[in-house]
Amino acid sequence: MAKQGTILVVDDNKGILTAVQMLLTTSFEKVITLSTPNRIKTILHNEQVDVVLLDMNFSAGINNGNEGLFWLNEIKKEYPTLPVVLFTAYADIDLAVRGIKEGAADFVVKPWNNAKLIETIQLAYTLRSGKSGGKDEKQVISKESGMFWGKSNVMQNLRMLVDKVARTDANILITGENGTGKEMLAREIHLQSTRKKEALITVDMGAITETLFESELFGHIKGAFTDARADRAGKFEAADNGTLFLDEIGNLPYHLQAKLLTALQNRSIVRVGSNTPVPVNIRLISATNRDLQEMVHKELFREDLLYRINTIHVKIPPLRERPEDILPLTEIFLKKYVNIYGKAPVKLTPEVQEKLKDQPWYGNIRELEHTVEKAVIISDSSVLDVNDFDFSSKHHTVHQKEATTLEEMEYQMIKSAMEKYGGNLSQVASQLGISRQTLYNKIKRYEL
Repeated sequence: MAKQGTILVVDDNKGILTAVQMLLTTSFEKVITLSTPNRIKTILHNEQVDVVLLDMNFSAGINNGNEGLFWLNEIKKEYPTLPVVLFTAYADIDLAVRGIKEGAADFVVKPWNNAKLIETIQLAYTLRSGKSGGKDEKQVISKESGMFWGKSNVMQNLRMLVDKVARTDANILITGENGTGKEMLAREIHLQSTRKKEALITVDMGAITETLFESELFGHIKGAFTDARADRAGKFEAADNGTLFLDEIGNLPYHLQAKLLTALQNRSIVRVGSNTPVPVNIRLISATNRDLQEMVHKELFREDLLYRINTIHVKIPPLRERPEDILPLTEIFLKKYVNIYGKAPVKLTPEVQEKLKDQPWYGNIRELEHTVEKAVIISDSSVLDVNDFDFSSKHHTVHQKEATTLEEMEYQMIKSAMEKYGGNLSQVASQLGISRQTLYNKIKRYEL
């Protein structure tokens, strides 16, 4: 393979500089090394540099370890199109992710894998030169997880962030409205991680009754309680060496949050009825549609637990903020349900396409999919128009008119109670005179 252009490597460790220089001379025509960042501007002015590999921390230590970000910004001010790959220790991954947001092309974690380092830098060089490098672009849809990335800027930025953090073991918190695909994104992160050959264990935190919380997550031994007829491993042990996905973590009662925090801090669990700690090695991904920071202020969520689960925060935008993805998603769902229900292929009129794009979709992708499925079932035509779709939204109609059915009354009562108690499901359930599990099922049903 022909050698590429010039790379500048900046690192205060001369041993690392020597090793990287030997590695990259097989790929680049010229490798320039610097042990101090002070001469970066001079080198960039005098040399035609194509890629910069920049360490995140130097002995001088500007701004408490942010010197790499300082020099990243200095480079970008004068050379905005020059790709900068950050060189970082595992402990500084948060800084590296911040660097991506501030314009870095990628980052490499020390100790590095030689093949991965070369691949990352070559990709950055490809972006600089505008060459394809002989590789196809990533598919809009991930074949394994079913994750739809689309082509909107917000989703492409999200994909870039996920590509960077997925291969680390950092704890990730996914936030977003109902129906945005948080569980699907968790699956995609797992499939991109180094743990992809191990299990992804999903736990719906809102669906676990309080009395079974410890048994479900930590397991139990025979005789621990009445129905404990045999030893049973919990979700933590099932996810050992893999990924544990805690969905709807915002619904976990406050008094149980301390037990979860203890397990995460100790990296071990104790089965119910036992005194023996069992070490567990998991990668944690959590998800919620609630504002956990606001819940912390209201003393509904532990601040120390939030810090533990929120090393990296990934927010999925609602569908109304990515309207260019609505029609591609619609086409995907049309093909899916035409096949499921054995119908001939269908097309959309221009009028219905515009109508679809104008909808607020408060239920997001889930609501869009249900709407398309219903249209496919009802229509016998090969062309779907506005009359084939049910665009009436219960999110609006329930508020715009007096409740006339038990379902509407139930929806209003639950929503009102949730607003009154700030989303505290235990208090809401007590107010309504139903169990927490029943309440959670109704929240799912009404997409509250």
